[in-house]
Amino acid sequence: MPNLSAHIARRPWSPSLHLRWPLPAVLAWSAGWGTAIACRHAGAPLAGWALLAGAAVAAALALACDGLRRRLIAAGGFPLSALALAASAGEVAAWAWLLALLPLALVYPLRAWRDAPFFPTPAQALAGLDSVVQPPPARVLDAGCGLGHGLAALQRLWPRAELRGYEWSLPMAWLAARRVPGAAVQRADMWAGSWAGFDLVYLFQRPESMARAWAKAQTEMAEGAWLVSLEFAVPGVPPAAQLPGSDGRPVFVYRSGGRHAAPLARGKRASTAGRPGR
Repeated sequence: MPNLSAHIARRPWSPSLHLRWPLPAVLAWSAGWGTAIACRHAGAPLAGWALLAGAAVAAALALACDGLRRRLIAAGGFPLSALALAASAGEVAAWAWLLALLPLALVYPLRAWRDAPFFPTPAQALAGLDSVVQPPPARVLDAGCGLGHGLAALQRLWPRAELRGYEWSLPMAWLAARRVPGAAVQRADMWAGSWAGFDLVYLFQRPESMARAWAKAQTEMAEGAWLVSLEFAVPGVPPAAQLPGSDGRPVFVYRSGGRHAAPLARGKRASTAGRPGR
């Protein structure tokens, strides 16, 4: 019989709430407030022990979230809201805080929370991609374009390409269309909208989305079309090329149909080194 205790001791402990984002953050915030309220009933001041206790509970639950950014969001939500409430000295009614959330819900609707949070594409993150993607793509899609940072980067690479962006948030789609005048931006679900007919689809999503993105690309895009992902790789699928990225974020380049990228111009070779994802 195998030594079970030795097997358990060798296994790395990796906490996980196994909940779909943003539920882990909501749970951490709620637990922080629940702890603080319990401490208040025990006589502790909100800005003192109650705040520290609530922040500690929220931080403990935040450790089970995947990725540094999500842990910071989950851990920071309670103390920030508690400090804001304490600063108001009780003069702001509870319903006023709900009203303050309405602009956030409008700009970033709950349905979009299942995809990547708003992290703009850095200006030079895709530098060198045009030397890998040959011939230049005629039709390019930024799936989940946010405020248009990725569209602007793609436009600098291929100014003559037909650019399109899908963005679920109506205000963000409106602003992206004005930020990148040459792009056609529409309010659309990147997963429901068709990727057919595009020579290249660009993503800056999250690790959990990449298998789904690859399956959609294989189903809808023509053989040899390009799928480009900033920072996150498709699990189990070797990229046709990989660029280091100007700010340390790797750029993973795939071709639908399992084909590999053409040899790089001027004898360049794409780097195989990259920073692990969030």
